Amino acid sequence: MGVNLRGRNFLKLLDFTPAEIRYLLDLSKNFKDLKRTGTPHRYLEGKNIVLLFEKTSTRTRCSFEVAGMDLGMGVTYLDPGSSQMGKKESIADTARVLGRMYDGIEYRGFSQDLVTELADYAGIPVWNGLTDQFHPTQMLADLLTIEEKLGHLKGVNFVYMGDARNNMGNSLMVACAKMGLNFTACAPKALWPAEDLVKECKKIAKENDCTVTLTEDVKKGTKNADVIYTDIWVSMGEPDSVWADRIKILKPYQVNKEVMKNAKDTAIFMHCLPSFHDTKTTIGADIAKKFKIKEMEVTDEVFESKQSVVFDEAENRMHTIKAVMYATLK
Repeated sequence: MGVNLRGRNFLKLLDFTPAEIRYLLDLSKNFKDLKRTGTPHRYLEGKNIVLLFEKTSTRTRCSFEVAGMDLGMGVTYLDPGSSQMGKKESIADTARVLGRMYDGIEYRGFSQDLVTELADYAGIPVWNGLTDQFHPTQMLADLLTIEEKLGHLKGVNFVYMGDARNNMGNSLMVACAKMGLNFTACAPKALWPAEDLVKECKKIAKENDCTVTLTEDVKKGTKNADVIYTDIWVSMGEPDSVWADRIKILKPYQVNKEVMKNAKDTAIFMHCLPSFHDTKTTIGADIAKKFKIKEMEVTDEVFESKQSVVFDEAENRMHTIKAVMYATLK
């Protein structure tokens, strides 16, 4: 039986079967081929989408805008100052208004409950561009990148290092469990994912012949890894006051040459970006001055190495987001 996602929301991967995720990945490959060969694919001409951003982003915004325009759609971008959502107008009312003007809504912000409420009232597909709990569009790009680089997903040993209780740690654990990758969160126990989500993911992983492991031991956690993945130590929206504690607790979990040597020779390094691997940003320079460290979650040596696939991963945001929009709006 074929997969049909028309009219579906895309809020978290927990809502999708492995077969549905597989369909989106295969569709992404097709769109990537069309883009690379310069073949027009304005399959959604005449439709319009709106992008609601409470958190700014380079990759998410550009991916949705380019993907939407490639598909022939009109795209409206609303930043936090361009909408009355949640201020003078309720989420439900905003959703019902936008649902009468647009064919799809993307939301990137803080609350998973908020994007769920948008979906409940909009009457059109709503796509989660990132919340504090989940980041599903990034997951499709990550899975596509792993498959391109390693040739398969099933049985891949995937290690996430850092703050494993954030949206990336949560989402990667779900994605791996759904698609048969062995997931390891290598992090301080205080930063492990919530127990209820771990329990749910272990159940899903068992169904898909893979494992979910939590460890504080860097050497054991990264041994024989196929993928080493990390993210910035302080997420957007968190106060600057947490930097000192976060650096102290996460410094042993920095991805460096020793970590990559402990993984398989064929291992790849991944990061959802942006990354503090040097001091060429205002925040990076400020952190270096305050805390006397020039690199944070990953060393520049690893970030710029041949094992690093971060820019392939970033490009794949566009192709996978295109697949999600097409599949739900066609």
